[in-house]
Amino acid sequence: MKKVALITGATGGIGSAISSQLINDGFKVIATYIKPMYDHSVEWVKEKGFSDDQIRLLELDVTKVDECQATLTKLLEEEGSVDVLVNTAGITRDAQFKKMTADDWQAVINTNLNSVFNVTHPIFPSMLEKKSGRIVNITSVNGIKGQFGQTNYSAAKAGMIGFTKALALEGAKYGVTVNAVAPGYTATPMVAKMREDVLDAIKAEIPMKRLATPEDIANAVAYLVSDAGAYITGETLSVNGGLYMH
Repeated sequence: MKKVALITGATGGIGSAISSQLINDGFKVIATYIKPMYDHSVEWVKEKGFSDDQIRLLELDVTKVDECQATLTKLLEEEGSVDVLVNTAGITRDAQFKKMTADDWQAVINTNLNSVFNVTHPIFPSMLEKKSGRIVNITSVNGIKGQFGQTNYSAAKAGMIGFTKALALEGAKYGVTVNAVAPGYTATPMVAKMREDVLDAIKAEIPMKRLATPEDIANAVAYLVSDAGAYITGETLSVNGGLYMH
């Protein structure tokens, strides 16, 4: 029987690469989406040619705690267990702090940080009971070093790292590992829309002189949820081409 991996933001730039990698590694992926992304998610599955036993789309607003509790409790009943959870969902609402609105602050904190509680809380007890499970939270280099104009995003991503370390301590004796992956600038469709001169300036700052590919991030996740990563917990794996070393 296939292991089940629940992935939020599963058909986004990084999420889709993680979903594809874990499917190729033999997992059944439960891919969450929000209603406006339904057509995109369905089209992505068709393009990839994944079958129903490889992927299941699940509508879930990760910012709504009651919806997450109800939907994911039902999912556990239907699937039997969730072996891997990857919290990928995230947004940006960039602005200098003096110009940042409360709405932009709350939107990013709710989607990027509160969602990690909302989604993990229903799943974690079942992993403890089963005495196995892997949780990977997708944070960011900017959650480690900070970034001008991203106080909301950097705060949320730094919060994910603290969450990861603390939850890892709770899960360790039960065989449940909790880790984070911190991507640097990654060649997603969103980044590809940036002006070429801006992208060139970013690449010039990266020692490896290129952006990460979504597959670079997916490979890091795949390692942490594999048997080879069984003794790693509470860690933040930076995948940033040397942009920031800590």
